[in-house]
Amino acid sequence: MKYTVLLLFLFLAGGSQNGRAQQTSEIQQVSFIPPFDFPIVFSGNFGELRANHFHGGLDFKTGGTIGKPVRALADGYVSRIRVTHGSGYVLDVVYQNGYTTINRHLSAFVGEIAKRVEKLQYEKESWEVEIVPEPGEYPVKAGQVMALSGNTGYSFGPHLHLDMIETETDEYVDPLPFFAGRVKDTTAPRAEGIMLFPQLGKGVVDGGQKNKSFPLNPAKPITAWGIIGAGIRAYDYMDGVHNKYGVKTVVLEVDGKKVFRSDVSRFAYEENRYINSWTHGQYMKSFIEPGNRLRMLCASNGNRGLITIDEERPYRFVYTLSDALGNTSCVRFTVQGKKSDIRPVEHREKYVFKWDRVNYLQEPGLELVVPGGMLYKDALLDYAVRADSGDIAFTYQLNDTRIPLHGTCELRIGLRRCPVEDMTKYYVAGINARGGKYYVGGSYEEGFMKVGIRELGTYTVAVDTVPPVLTPVNQVQWGHTERIVFKAKDKETGICTYRGTIDGKYALFGKPNAISGDLVCELDPKRVKKGSRHVVEMTVTDRCGNRTTEQFEFVW
Repeated sequence: MKYTVLLLFLFLAGGSQNGRAQQTSEIQQVSFIPPFDFPIVFSGNFGELRANHFHGGLDFKTGGTIGKPVRALADGYVSRIRVTHGSGYVLDVVYQNGYTTINRHLSAFVGEIAKRVEKLQYEKESWEVEIVPEPGEYPVKAGQVMALSGNTGYSFGPHLHLDMIETETDEYVDPLPFFAGRVKDTTAPRAEGIMLFPQLGKGVVDGGQKNKSFPLNPAKPITAWGIIGAGIRAYDYMDGVHNKYGVKTVVLEVDGKKVFRSDVSRFAYEENRYINSWTHGQYMKSFIEPGNRLRMLCASNGNRGLITIDEERPYRFVYTLSDALGNTSCVRFTVQGKKSDIRPVEHREKYVFKWDRVNYLQEPGLELVVPGGMLYKDALLDYAVRADSGDIAFTYQLNDTRIPLHGTCELRIGLRRCPVEDMTKYYVAGINARGGKYYVGGSYEEGFMKVGIRELGTYTVAVDTVPPVLTPVNQVQWGHTERIVFKAKDKETGICTYRGTIDGKYALFGKPNAISGDLVCELDPKRVKKGSRHVVEMTVTDRCGNRTTEQFEFVW
């Protein structure tokens, strides 16, 4: 049954580095139905904090099963059809009311779309395909079944991920207000901890200049002096489920005056990586770093939300947390001003990267360029270099902890020796906190490996000449289950491509779920003759071009 909601979107735009002014409210009356005909329960909400991005939509639970009919929310047309390793089966729908949805992690398409996708997969000999139909080529009506829910792509369990995009601006908006009348939620957000951020060379907390976390009810008074920032770790909850969700609105007041507000109601795709500036782990900062252009943040105290503690008295902090349905909670704590010495910052100029200018770093065997705007604040690099006589290249520590960059920056590392003649076998490797290597990429160019990086961490050059390992899964049951399954593993650079045939003809293998990584082919009697013995051949290739090809027999 259709129903109408009054959708209120508060959006933030523009502003200087000291803050962004809140613009006028935009009210739109829109009619939508939910994607399912059973009660709505969410496993994830809009704007949850994720690695390098915000969660862009709502995750609808499907009762732990796949194959639930997914309905069109209103009248419109299918605008994009995809099968990808990241989001599985994906359907974009443009609605006549000014909004577009992206339906992700589906298990299957239906009707003519399903036939067209399968035909294209065989033509291109690729599980990953994309189709952009003509507007109106595939019209939909409200309530029409468009696809079946699933667990494909980077998905940890059966669900439907629904993105809602304002068609005119191409911005992601919170879908929850459209379905508010069907959601029972009287549970307010709850905080789990606070953190204070003394600004380097300008402030101290409990006598030190390091970020410090506190419980909600600290055993002893918190003291500070100078310029500090605050942050909070908090989650929202809903009635009857145990999931944690993101908090829509956070407001910070100090001594009765509002200094900061975040409102996770909308964002543009290109704003996603600003989450690295706004958050510290799971803490949401209540101040804005100078290079952060995230419009959902607004500081109202003229100092980007930073607090000046310059009197020996109690400063009273109050956080107000709200969810999308108006449930609210408050957190109160006190910071005692205590006069303390603040040590000035001393650092070699060569290793100070400014957020608002082009930064160069040249060392023996290393070249790095970081354009202005790639950093969110000035970075004092803890640079170091390590060498071993057997290494292909030096190991360069740009910083002891990873510093995220807003875009890709060019890094060049020189090779000290080349034990393998084939230069495609070399790659730039990142070094994690435990000393392990992970693939970053890159290509050889005049004695250097050149690569784009998105964080200032630790890097070196490695070589991969070892082909992937291919393992059949439950081979004796392939004919009975009517599906062929392989596990393909590569311990260094990861699987890049795969291709399978059955009896010499292309077979449609895919990676339905990126978490398991299994390569799966569903046997189709239209393409594979039943009642005989067959030979399947699978080839997998890693990112350095190392290849494994193996054959297996089965009866079906």
